[in-house]
Amino acid sequence: MSKPEKKSSRKERTSVTINLNLNVRSLKPSATLAINEHSQALIEEGRKVYRMGFGQSPFPVPEPVVAELKAHAQEKDYLPVKGLKSLRDAVAESYRRIQGIEVSREDVLIGPGSKELLFILQLVYYGDLVIPTPSWVSYSPQAQILGRRVQWVRTTAAHEWRLTPEELEQICMLDPERPRLVILNYPANPTGTTYTVDKLKALASVARKYKVILLSDEIYGELHHQGQHVSVARYYPEGTIISSGLSKWCGAGGWRLGTFTFPPELRWLQESMAVVASETFTATSAPIQYAAVAAFKGGPEIDTYLRNARRILGTLGRSLQKKMQQAGITMPVPSGGFYLFPNFDAYRPHLQKRGINTNQDLCDQLLEDTGVALLPSQDFGRPAKELTARLSYVNFDGGLALQVARDEYANKSLDEAFLRRCCPESLEAINLICDWVKPV
Repeated sequence: MSKPEKKSSRKERTSVTINLNLNVRSLKPSATLAINEHSQALIEEGRKVYRMGFGQSPFPVPEPVVAELKAHAQEKDYLPVKGLKSLRDAVAESYRRIQGIEVSREDVLIGPGSKELLFILQLVYYGDLVIPTPSWVSYSPQAQILGRRVQWVRTTAAHEWRLTPEELEQICMLDPERPRLVILNYPANPTGTTYTVDKLKALASVARKYKVILLSDEIYGELHHQGQHVSVARYYPEGTIISSGLSKWCGAGGWRLGTFTFPPELRWLQESMAVVASETFTATSAPIQYAAVAAFKGGPEIDTYLRNARRILGTLGRSLQKKMQQAGITMPVPSGGFYLFPNFDAYRPHLQKRGINTNQDLCDQLLEDTGVALLPSQDFGRPAKELTARLSYVNFDGGLALQVARDEYANKSLDEAFLRRCCPESLEAINLICDWVKPV
């Protein structure tokens, strides 16, 4: 896969600098962080708020990983820019063990969160960013900051909001030689859906045909509810960068540790990113990297942690989806992660009578009337008048849920009684949504 070339004059570079300044000034804060801060402000005012807007893992960091952080708290030296060698070994081994992908230490780059690594990737790779929508809120703003061209792919409810091989082909065939970075995020934020093996193979075939680079954002991969996540890198190894980290499956969002795994064919891109890293963040926090080795190595305790986290999220997600579906609010059944993407279109005439014409209107009024905080789908690249939203079902005590699942439900399925005990606010919030949307 060749390295794209571009020459620019001093005048062009000056124009780019001016445009970058304008791009940044026109941005607003990250929608997910903004809803979290707004919800907290309402709580401090004395309001009852059901925080279903911010997507943070509800589970504590596994004890073996916490123990390693304590044991290495004294580590103070700068580590290699690409990351601690033992951590890069552990990441590579995890892909060989779980996905059967041949990966070595030299293929892995560690950064302070996958968000930072994505930004640097777009900085060093001069190509279009192709984003299926709905998509995570930061993909497009990062491209805007850098002045990159974004090609949106409007997915449909009929395909459960997933990119189809045909849609990817239509974009690529218009300009076959154009360099492109295509983001594939699954299990998906904000829909909770994933891809079948057949669809992954078909997408890989199109990507190979047009030599596009796939950024496979698999940050929720280990939270596939059946533990059956499959990386597209199995079928397009030479052109896929796998993005992951500790934030979602390990409950360590605030630790800020992300991983990018490259094929040898894209080593030049990895090296370019490392150069930028050396001049920006320098290295990821040393104690966090040492602790992360235990996370990626896994073991019986982490296996049990993941098995129960998947059971809890799968059971809760399906229960909430079923309740809303019965109330006429449609959405795909979640396959992984902790998101739902409810569609209120069946209630459009009734909502319009209440002055609700956009998904922003919907979320604002829902929060005002019920205290339930959702994110409007326009923040995820959808049209403003589409009555969809993202719901993050993480407003429960993850530590309690893990303990009860482990000690009392080890040999039986989680049930409604478990949800009422461990996730009462999630159930209450859904009942409020279902009651609110119905005509009086």
